[in-house]
Amino acid sequence: MSVKHVLFVLTNAAEIGPNHRATGYFYPEVAHPYEVFDEAGIAVEFASPLGGNPPFDGYDANDPSQVAFSKSAAIRRMAHSRKLSEVDVLDYDAIFFPGGLGPMVDIATDPDVKAAVLRAWNGGKIVSAVCHGPVALLGVNLDDGTPLIQGRKLTSFSNAEEEGYAKADVPFLLEDALRAAGAEYSSTDVWQAKVVVDGRLITGQNPASGGPMAEAVVAALNEVRQ
Repeated sequence: MSVKHVLFVLTNAAEIGPNHRATGYFYPEVAHPYEVFDEAGIAVEFASPLGGNPPFDGYDANDPSQVAFSKSAAIRRMAHSRKLSEVDVLDYDAIFFPGGLGPMVDIATDPDVKAAVLRAWNGGKIVSAVCHGPVALLGVNLDDGTPLIQGRKLTSFSNAEEEGYAKADVPFLLEDALRAAGAEYSSTDVWQAKVVVDGRLITGQNPASGGPMAEAVVAALNEVRQ
């Protein structure tokens, strides 16, 4: 049985918005999915648009999963993330975009991100994202010109969640943008876990959804494995 591989694509943005709010990837949205993949025997590698050490936000020293990740060999590898343009996503079985506010700065528009999502999708790979991570899906058009997410079921950080978190900092509301691109968006109560699986597109709503989203990816990879 061959080992499956997942590529985490992380933000390089350390601040956002008119108030220069410090940001990056949201720590539990990397630590929790990593824990799920690692326990399932799935190999994880890291890339980012610029390469190098991605900035982070939201570390909680009271969360054993985050503490374990902070001491892991994985986070040392992540400090030397590969430049996305130098990575072929077809070498992986799935790609994953963690959230945090950082992705709203660079992942939202980066052409290498859009190319990677399209190449992964066209290559039959799983495309997954959580919280603000689904911003990676915006601006990705299929070969016939239609948006990748048009008519597809997904979730992301909701307008209701942004209202109490970073509405003054983000350049747009992610839920609104996904709906405008034709996605069949759904969400649950604020800060509660929700995962949407639409074939090879797997998305989670918020930080509480990171682990459950990774479990859905593992289940999908196991189906492929059989």
